[in-house]
Amino acid sequence: MFKTILLGILLETLPFLLLGVIVSSLMQQFVSERFIRKCIPRNPLLGVPFALVLGFLFPVCECGLIPIVRRLLAKGMPLYIGIVFIVVGPIVNPVVIAATYTAFRSRPDLIYSRMGLALAAGLLIGLIIYFFVKGNPLKNKQSAADERQHSHSCGLEKEHADIHANPHTIHTNKPNKLLTMVDHAGNEFFDMGKYVMLGSILTAAIQTFLPRTNLVDIGQAEFSSIFFMMGFAYILSICSTSDAFVASSFASIFSSSSLLAFLVFGPMLDFKSTLMLMSVFKKRFVLLLSVLIFITVFAGALLLGYWYFPSN
Repeated sequence: MFKTILLGILLETLPFLLLGVIVSSLMQQFVSERFIRKCIPRNPLLGVPFALVLGFLFPVCECGLIPIVRRLLAKGMPLYIGIVFIVVGPIVNPVVIAATYTAFRSRPDLIYSRMGLALAAGLLIGLIIYFFVKGNPLKNKQSAADERQHSHSCGLEKEHADIHANPHTIHTNKPNKLLTMVDHAGNEFFDMGKYVMLGSILTAAIQTFLPRTNLVDIGQAEFSSIFFMMGFAYILSICSTSDAFVASSFASIFSSSSLLAFLVFGPMLDFKSTLMLMSVFKKRFVLLLSVLIFITVFAGALLLGYWYFPSN
């Protein structure tokens, strides 16, 4: 039983994880941050919708988004746009939509509600950040710029050294973007694969060894099921390209609203992304953002449970 559930989850999950890291690596290598900055609207009120569209166009999971947004914030991107990008991007991008459709093709209501709740939560959080957060919450305002300047200087020094050592290699030392992309995709696949494997093992173990009556009792009670699945998503820290398959394995036990909470809360905030956020932003801001995400997702899932999923 355990092996069957585990293999089933992995066989459904890994192709989308691979697709996600390939697209993420392509975006990193061939789409410049300068291009993104040029697209940012000058009107602040258009910034939140722009961030929502940006999240749809860039199929990068939360692990890849946080470092990207950190660089963009250091280069002048408004805070609220970066936060909306972090919150919404891992859910509304094409790869995740395709994975969610594959996992819940018989449940289009969950597909639509996942995208709708993510967009609504991102819009609300972005507006709150825009109107109420006035200071700079970056943990180290100069760190990103210093890192870029340091790496640029190191690169120039290395290039000059190579030129002096062998002038004939001046045109042959440029990095191959395709090879760099493949290397990045491989590293990211194995890095994310650890979390996918851990999440799949825990999911299979819970369904195999935890008494089904206990799961049913938790899963059918509205409040407890939402709390349980949000906590489960936070602990698993599974990639958004794969979490739909984990959620679908609980579809017969847990309510639709709790599955929705799992699908939206996990990509927005989990254990590993919390650590990454705390390395970029001040703890007070991370706490504020965490509270906003929790409240909006919980309230949204609860409301949809009564309004959009009347049978649950």
